[in-house]
Amino acid sequence: MSSLTEFLGKVKSVRRLLTALMLAGAALLVGASPAQAHNVLTGSDPKDGATIAEAPDTITLEFDQTVRQGFSQVTVIGPGESRWEEGKPEVDGPKVTAKVRPLGPAGEYVVGYRVLSADGHPISGKITFKLSQDGPGARPEDAGQSAEPAATASAAAPASPAAPQGPDLSAQAAEAAQNGGAAMAVVWVAAALVLLGIGTIVALRRARPSGERPQEGVAG
Repeated sequence: MSSLTEFLGKVKSVRRLLTALMLAGAALLVGASPAQAHNVLTGSDPKDGATIAEAPDTITLEFDQTVRQGFSQVTVIGPGESRWEEGKPEVDGPKVTAKVRPLGPAGEYVVGYRVLSADGHPISGKITFKLSQDGPGARPEDAGQSAEPAATASAAAPASPAAPQGPDLSAQAAEAAQNGGAAMAVVWVAAALVLLGIGTIVALRRARPSGERPQEGVAG
């Protein structure tokens, strides 16, 4: 009877341990879920839908979480489908800043963005603002006329081979980061379950009463 009581007591201890581990795992999952949410745009400069009189030198986008480095894309398209962004955007924590050329004609400008969230998922969107008066930049048609002599001269020179255009690296990197993170999570969870199962079996076998253990060398 004492062996059975001891065995049942050890079984209860193992059950309490399993319950504690499950509660701890649930707490970790709940605490990690906000950090794994996709980034959300919380503000911009200029503000979305604003009408401004002075052309900005930069466009700033601010998100609720840190943006991953190296994969951000920002485009600025003005009247006549003209492009005004300049160079690659800079990432500083949750802020993404893109330089723009001196804006030209008055009208609506659309800022499109694509960034990599803290959880590895790509997000994209756009904001708009209106320029109420012409900026110092050249209008698209003026820029085209001034570029004609340069284009003629460059046409006479031997053309250098164009750089090959590859796939969208930001999308590939985002997909790889997301898939890799999910795969590692599955691996860690599976490994934890296996170790937990092995530990439970070993604990139960050690706690088995001596009278229930198989006896070796007994002839049938």
